[in-house]
Amino acid sequence: MTATADRSFRRPGSDDGLFGPDSVTWRIHTDPAMWIAAFSALALQSLHPRTMWGTYQNSALFRRREALARLFRTADFVATRTFGSSEEVRETGARVRRIHAAITGVDERTGERFPVDDAENLLWVHCAEVYPYLLVARACGICRTDAEADAYLDEQRRSAALVGLDPERVPGSVAEMTEYFRRMRPELRLTTSARRGILMWLNTPAPRRLAALRLVYPFLGMLGIGLLPGWARRLYALSGEGAAGRALEAVMVRVARVTRAVMVRLPERYTGTAEQVRRIRRAKRIMRERRN
Repeated sequence: MTATADRSFRRPGSDDGLFGPDSVTWRIHTDPAMWIAAFSALALQSLHPRTMWGTYQNSALFRRREALARLFRTADFVATRTFGSSEEVRETGARVRRIHAAITGVDERTGERFPVDDAENLLWVHCAEVYPYLLVARACGICRTDAEADAYLDEQRRSAALVGLDPERVPGSVAEMTEYFRRMRPELRLTTSARRGILMWLNTPAPRRLAALRLVYPFLGMLGIGLLPGWARRLYALSGEGAAGRALEAVMVRVARVTRAVMVRLPERYTGTAEQVRRIRRAKRIMRERRN
């Protein structure tokens, strides 16, 4: 990590970690609609062949018996990164960088072995995570203005620094993010590994005691894919741009808003892992105190 990146997650006079109660990030990430966003991000990340191969070959996320536990650990990581103290964030970032540094993937086209912590791969994973988060937040009415959208992406450069990226190289506005994806689009496709992985998640690998997830997660997964940009939906054989694409987007936005309206009324224990719930509860309390 560069010195610039290390400085980027020190917030003088605060121990609210990377962001704090005045950030757009806290407002978005305390909302249960982030579970829709999680599946949307997984679907977009999977469209980059090298990223997908590196993940499919190494991660429990696509091993059926381990997938749900791995998803929950990822959710806990995002919660720690977003709401943890400065020390927790530093420790978490160091641990993730150590794990990534030890892992390689194999390019299934060429047989070439590549490091998963290659800067371009890390940049794709970051952008394809936070942009769907933003798209879902906008669809659900959580992020309401262009200025808030730009602020969110700018704040998320601190998350990028956490995994070892130079934040100056990371898109920090909607315009910059749109240009990044325009450049990346020729490299994207739905590989066999991606198809298998996404189909597994649409047939949720949940144990009997969590059987309800077998109904909920496929719905959230399809909704997440439906809220992706048209060019990404098209790779999943859904309507992309044009009149059909706009009609699909309008339907997906309405469904997302109804889904969120249900989710915000659920008891806390149904809205995330125990770690997530604890951190989000604390963040909401701090935000309320700041407003009063």
